[in-house]
Amino acid sequence: MRTDTATPSTTPSITDATSDLPIDGRRQRSHSSRAKIVQALLDLVEGGTISPNAAEVAESAGVGLRSVFRHFDDMDSLYREMSDGIEAKVLPMMLKPLEATNWKGRIRELTERRVSVFEAILPFRISASIKRHQSEFLMQSYKRMLRVERQGVEALLPEAVLADPAQANAVLAPLSFQTWRLLRHDQELPIATARTVVLRLVEAVLAQSPD
Repeated sequence: MRTDTATPSTTPSITDATSDLPIDGRRQRSHSSRAKIVQALLDLVEGGTISPNAAEVAESAGVGLRSVFRHFDDMDSLYREMSDGIEAKVLPMMLKPLEATNWKGRIRELTERRVSVFEAILPFRISASIKRHQSEFLMQSYKRMLRVERQGVEALLPEAVLADPAQANAVLAPLSFQTWRLLRHDQELPIATARTVVLRLVEAVLAQSPD
């Protein structure tokens, strides 16, 4: 009869050595599925489906409907992800320092920049605007972007213009997203025509403003 006790091996087993791999694999698949779902929403909106439902997002992403709600509690949280991504992309462009040396030159420079930015985000802002009345987050995001847009213009205006609310708002109006949406979406003007309209509106206001 053996009385010696086997010494436990200190060499990690194959199971121990690879125990993290299945977890890492699941995480990678989870991140991949989540990214596909968000991208599907972006693709649908950019492609003209302004208010896609969960089933449409799932089909476009190539995942099951359950997978959509496994990653997102509801469509609001998915739209939140979209809104966060768009805002993160746009804000640095909108807040980038301008190079012109006088305020009118900076306003002209800002006009060109906003035309490009607003056109790039047009379908996403329209989509979010449809949902914002049902989402506190999207409503707050909308109001925050309005403040950023307004403050970006007001920071360039001289005191003489700021002192005249009508004149200040005359500068603000053509530089708003709402104006771009009116021209491009509601009136269905081509980009070049809408850009010309905005530039002419801005020039007309600047011509009436002090240097």
